[in-house]
Amino acid sequence: MTIARHIDGRSLPGAVLRPIGSILLGLTAFFLVWEFVVYAAGIRPFYLPRPTAIAQAILAAPQAYIDAFLKTFTETVIGFVSGSAFGIGVGLLFFRFRLLRDLVFPIFIISQTIPVIAFGALVVLWLGNSLAAKAAIAFYLSFFPVAIHTLIGLRSADAKQVQLMRSFGANWSQILFKLQFPSALPKIFVALKLAASLGLLGAIVGEWFGDTTGLGVILIQAMFSENVTALYAAILVSALLGTTLYWIVSFFDRRIVFWRAE
Repeated sequence: MTIARHIDGRSLPGAVLRPIGSILLGLTAFFLVWEFVVYAAGIRPFYLPRPTAIAQAILAAPQAYIDAFLKTFTETVIGFVSGSAFGIGVGLLFFRFRLLRDLVFPIFIISQTIPVIAFGALVVLWLGNSLAAKAAIAFYLSFFPVAIHTLIGLRSADAKQVQLMRSFGANWSQILFKLQFPSALPKIFVALKLAASLGLLGAIVGEWFGDTTGLGVILIQAMFSENVTALYAAILVSALLGTTLYWIVSFFDRRIVFWRAE
């Protein structure tokens, strides 16, 4: 059997489908319990609508939710990918050049104390209600945890292994990319999972400042119109998007950091 068909002794289709099946089974049970509790307890829709009512709201305007999902997904992915790449690069530079870390790191910390609403307002003023503005806010929330975890991961490499490689004549780049960076990957992927959720938050907040399409737009419109069912629908679709992003990162985590014990 070829490597393409099997990873860690498991077939690739099976490795992908089994987690999806477990998630779908768990969600089905959750929504059935939700439906029963709301019906049995007589909870008013204003406080907690039934899942069937939420599904009807989505099916009443499916294209609006599909367009919103794709718009927010695009903004999030652009911001997350660029922010993560920048964060990894910054972490590598901070690890390699201590003076740069001492000079710039405090600025990064201060930047993260700025409320995302305030930063988002500035970005929208600078870039307008554009995709770039939403991606920039997602970038802002994504890069910092990745940079921090990259630096921590690089510094966690076994010092004895570093000394051993040096004794065999390895230079700093060989030590970095053959030992220290692979050792940092588990921590980097932890940060990437967090950054994916933060990037989604940034994209949604950016849409609150004015847009025509997006999950943030549906959320704010439902809130102002007091349409609780539509609000729950937007929340569930946002949760679906966040879960999708998390699962994608987790998938690459399992494929790349294959040596880590489950």
